[in-house]
Amino acid sequence: MKHKVDDLRSALELLRSMPGQLAETNVEVDPAAELSGVYRYVGAGGTVKRPTNSAGPAMVFHNIKGFPDTRIAIGVVGTRKRVAAMLDCEPEDLGKLLCRCAQNPIDPVVTQDPAPCQEVVHLATDPEFDLFKLVPAPTNTPQDAGPYLTLGMCYATHPDTGLSDVTIHRMCLQSRDEMSIFLQPGSRHIGVMAERATELGQPLPISISIGVDPAIEVTSCFEPPTTPLGFNELSIAGAVRGEPVKLHKCLTIEENCIANAEYVIEGEIVPGVKVVEDQNSHTGYAMPEFPGYNGEASHECWLIKVKAVTHRKHPIMQTCIGPSGEHVNMAGIPTEASIYNMIEKALPGKVLNVYAHPAGGGKYMAVLQCKKTVPTDEGKQRQAALLAFSAFPELKHVILVDEDVDIFDSDDVLWAMNTRFQGDCDIVTIPGVRCHPLDPSASPDYSPSILEKGVSCKTIFDCTVPFHLKERFRRAEFLEVDPAHWLPELYGKD
Repeated sequence: MKHKVDDLRSALELLRSMPGQLAETNVEVDPAAELSGVYRYVGAGGTVKRPTNSAGPAMVFHNIKGFPDTRIAIGVVGTRKRVAAMLDCEPEDLGKLLCRCAQNPIDPVVTQDPAPCQEVVHLATDPEFDLFKLVPAPTNTPQDAGPYLTLGMCYATHPDTGLSDVTIHRMCLQSRDEMSIFLQPGSRHIGVMAERATELGQPLPISISIGVDPAIEVTSCFEPPTTPLGFNELSIAGAVRGEPVKLHKCLTIEENCIANAEYVIEGEIVPGVKVVEDQNSHTGYAMPEFPGYNGEASHECWLIKVKAVTHRKHPIMQTCIGPSGEHVNMAGIPTEASIYNMIEKALPGKVLNVYAHPAGGGKYMAVLQCKKTVPTDEGKQRQAALLAFSAFPELKHVILVDEDVDIFDSDDVLWAMNTRFQGDCDIVTIPGVRCHPLDPSASPDYSPSILEKGVSCKTIFDCTVPFHLKERFRRAEFLEVDPAHWLPELYGKD
């Protein structure tokens, strides 16, 4: 029986039906660093400090210390296999699927039906209201600034245009009714909205929906130029499902939220107020970020004044470890879609597929599978790499390989680098280009060639065979057989 996935609960039911894809425990766990410490071993993957398990299952903790009526799910979109199952797609085709959906969006709709996310309501006007007691937000490590929401779908509307958008940002609980939100200046749409609201001297209403359809989690991570300011990424999730994402009006602010979320936090970004992220812990750190290092605590976070928390009965908090495989997939699959979309328009048929490699956290490194069919194709592979940098500005490294290389197999990619690459002629460097501020090597104290933090040397590694030498580099051919004849128990035949 095929499981329809349209929220977190149905996604977990699908994973329960897939052997080895969901682990559950009733043993009590502390959300303060212990939960992430456990999952680090079980299935975090990504750029998490080894030992970890990149192919491990998602996990549900049913016994949360201090939160008797709550469960916490982690690792739901932690592997391409799970994402593919939940998006009804082959793992290698995920980028192409999202590319098609971004080109054929289905806008969300506001429903009048009762919203599951509002089954239980807590208003900040209640003297007993306390975010620390209502929201089981984990900390990733003992050095974290505090409890973090890592999978909150932030939804807001531009004060001038009335166009809405959804993105994911790190948010730290700061007091009974306040949270900090890190908005990298000018890089995300909600940051632009908050800046404009501040210019107007007014708060920006914002809803944070937690525990949603995995299609929303993945598609919310699209970035410009694929989704420019004013493009609502929920419309891509709608296209993935073939029907609109359902929104519902919030109870205390003029904004919408995702109707079937597990939790919704309603609040306002306060104009002109900045928060020291680690004001309670004074550790100097925020939380582990996708490159695998502890991020520095910001002194320029925005303040969210919370008005209400609503949730389902027996809610499921959803979280992820910052550098885990979940970040790789949420950031990387939209990256693949954006790169493939731009290259296919400019050089149709010359790049067969794109992979945002986990070692780059889904952002820093992409592998492009290129096809040369005529002599004039020589050089187009490097043009494709330049287009990839344009499609996703935070990209740092591009590895180019031929069509006979499996881009999802790191051993095969490194084989191409070792047999089809010479460092003195197959590296192209582009110094002094803005990349990503969380790269610790993108700093003037790392190299005098870097003038400002966040500037990098973008690099192309051309591991493709020159067209005129293709015959010399033909891989050894084996007899084509069906192994199921000898091993039916492994290859699915009786």
